[in-house]
Amino acid sequence: MSHDSDTGAVSDSFGSTTTSPQAALAGINDFAEGFVSYQTRAVNVLDTADAHPDSALANIYAGMLWMFLERPEAPEKSIPYAQRAERVGGLNARERGLLALLQAWQQYDHQQVRAIGTQLCADYPRDLPLLKIVQYHAFNAGDASLMLRLALAAEPHNAHLAALHSMVAFGHEQSHHIAEAEQAAHRALAIDPNEPWAHHALAHVHLGRGTGNEGLALLQASSPSWDGLNSFMFTHNWWHVALFEIARGEVVSALRIHDERCWGVQPDYSQDQIGSVSLLARLELAAVDVGDRWQALRPYLETRRDDVIQPFLSLQYLYGLVKAGSAAGDELLALIRAQADSPVVAQDRDLWRDVAIPAAEGMVAHARGDHERAARELASVRGQLWRTGGSHAQRDLFEQVLLDARLRAGHWDAARKTLEHRRQWEPDSPILQQRLQDVYRHLGH
Repeated sequence: MSHDSDTGAVSDSFGSTTTSPQAALAGINDFAEGFVSYQTRAVNVLDTADAHPDSALANIYAGMLWMFLERPEAPEKSIPYAQRAERVGGLNARERGLLALLQAWQQYDHQQVRAIGTQLCADYPRDLPLLKIVQYHAFNAGDASLMLRLALAAEPHNAHLAALHSMVAFGHEQSHHIAEAEQAAHRALAIDPNEPWAHHALAHVHLGRGTGNEGLALLQASSPSWDGLNSFMFTHNWWHVALFEIARGEVVSALRIHDERCWGVQPDYSQDQIGSVSLLARLELAAVDVGDRWQALRPYLETRRDDVIQPFLSLQYLYGLVKAGSAAGDELLALIRAQADSPVVAQDRDLWRDVAIPAAEGMVAHARGDHERAARELASVRGQLWRTGGSHAQRDLFEQVLLDARLRAGHWDAARKTLEHRRQWEPDSPILQQRLQDVYRHLGH
């Protein structure tokens, strides 16, 4: 615990002052440090907020934690904490800014969240939890430039912290700066070899560079340090391991990783669900029989039948529901179609109409075996899918479904172009090589 020498205010572990009582500081730091490092202790701030209604910051953080639930009911869970923080009074400028950001988030005013967050990051460059939150929102908007710009601006103030260099690394990678991403990730690991977001950034680096075997070795060596992290970081880094295994043709290993490391850790959580959907889909595209695993997801995905908060997530919920044969898939598809006229999130109307609805039609068509339509719909939005959010690696699911649809529909030349392009980052993939041979055979080459 430290104090600002001028104001006497309590400061958190990143040097940010707060009007909160000292007794709330441990829970505040649990969130600040745990959130940045993907540790489960971040959730301790919920108890702290309830125990200290006089701590605006603890309640603001608790409200943010509920918004990370990524479910339609998240605002309902979150708003009471914002109201409690508002009642405290006497907040400092940073706390007022964080409260305004939270309230905009609760309204799904994504543009305002990014605007407030950008200004706060400029005003408080040492506030890494804030930077992480704003990067999350930029990521969901497909705005890699903002992710990188904010992280680079914070770098001179936090050069001693591994987490900062990891955020720089991922911003670079999402901006296609592969060499710079690798350098920043290794700066992070030089400070803390167990920094999980640096491992994650390097997984993306090796995927983009086509050095999957090197990436696999790095992740396997690092994996013991992921035990005990929150479900997102644990399952997502293992998801990357599974992708490298599929690229090597080691599909049995990838399926085992799905069962033991990617699914079942926190099955009601959005990111665990889409990780499983994405991995099962990729395995099926690699001609793997996944058995009854879609049925295992079904009850969890059926709770998403009314979830159109984030198009990127909804597209994957939809695909999983249709693959599982659930009637909830039709309910979700109807709701997705309605977003063109009466969107739940008003700012997303154009995104749904122009990109996500055609993508949803294409994903459903593929899941139901209508490959001509799947190819047509997905091809129509291929260059715009970045607008839905997600990383290059995550959005590659849609690219792979489009490729499979083209192959099954006999669109041989279009498939050939895609496969030749994919050889850049899967040069040793036996699955890709076999597909290319089949395509060239059909083309008479």
